[in-house]
Amino acid sequence: MVSIHNRCRWSQKASCLPQSDIDNCVKAYQFFQEKSDFTERDQDAETEHVRSYYTVVNEVLAVADIEKMYIPPQIDPKKGLYDNQLLWEEIVADSLELKQPKESQLLDIGCGRGRIAHHLATYTGGSVSGFNIDSNQIENAINYAAKTGMQSRLDFKVGDHHKTFDYENNSFDGAYSFQALWPFFTVDELDAVASEIFRVVRPGGKFSCGEYLLSPAFDKTDAYHMHLHKLFLPTLAATQSNYPKDVTDALERAGFTLKLSRPSVAPTWPLTDQKTDLFLFFRSIVMKLSAVGLMPPWVETLVDNLLLGGQAWATAEKAKLADLNWQIVVEKPLV
Repeated sequence: MVSIHNRCRWSQKASCLPQSDIDNCVKAYQFFQEKSDFTERDQDAETEHVRSYYTVVNEVLAVADIEKMYIPPQIDPKKGLYDNQLLWEEIVADSLELKQPKESQLLDIGCGRGRIAHHLATYTGGSVSGFNIDSNQIENAINYAAKTGMQSRLDFKVGDHHKTFDYENNSFDGAYSFQALWPFFTVDELDAVASEIFRVVRPGGKFSCGEYLLSPAFDKTDAYHMHLHKLFLPTLAATQSNYPKDVTDALERAGFTLKLSRPSVAPTWPLTDQKTDLFLFFRSIVMKLSAVGLMPPWVETLVDNLLLGGQAWATAEKAKLADLNWQIVVEKPLV
């Protein structure tokens, strides 16, 4: 349940957001919907829309206890979303098969607020570097690392994964991503980012991810499939949808050896259903606050959009049309 403290904190932040941020967030949502039909787009414009969307939506999701900006598989039905995130992150970390975990250096691609990096640095005993397009999230990550005394083992910077990664060749023992990489690349762009991951990982190192991908059952010519896609894609703060084979083919062309490609180890929809219930409760609060002028009216529209998207996602996942945590593991050969 959302605490009174968090509700008040976010209500205050929402009321203070510049109108330009709000307008840009609305435009970004509309952009994501328009581009959900797999038409060509302007990459620079798309990147700016993603940044604008995050500026506002991050705060909403943080209040809903989704600060890490992703929904994990429900590995343990007895545990909530956060604890299942920890379990899933440790599964992905284990799949990197680090030879010397405490001496390891890992790369978090699309690190957000750095909470996953913090967990994996703690879990492995090593160091983690991360980059993200949103400077606000990077600032939050740096502050959190300092607050928890982890600044010597965590390094964060602003960076765009559509560009050359700001790291030297063979810098990392492994790399990973969680719902932060493939949803932002067209099929034609996959080779470039796969090559960058290959470049910065050391020989013998692995890349492992838990990412949103379409399942082979998703049919782009099916009107119902596309209707669901149009609703859930903006809620994921995603701009592109790829099939697993498109991604694994690109990674292999870059030079990696494929070790694993599989659907999520457990369904995500039970947790998304829980958050739908939470957002319904949150919406009732927003409506009451809006009625007395304590919450700007745009918040209700945003929450409604997130609700519609969450419900569409659950429907798509139950029909096995898409997967939020498809796991891929590849290895860079020693020679």
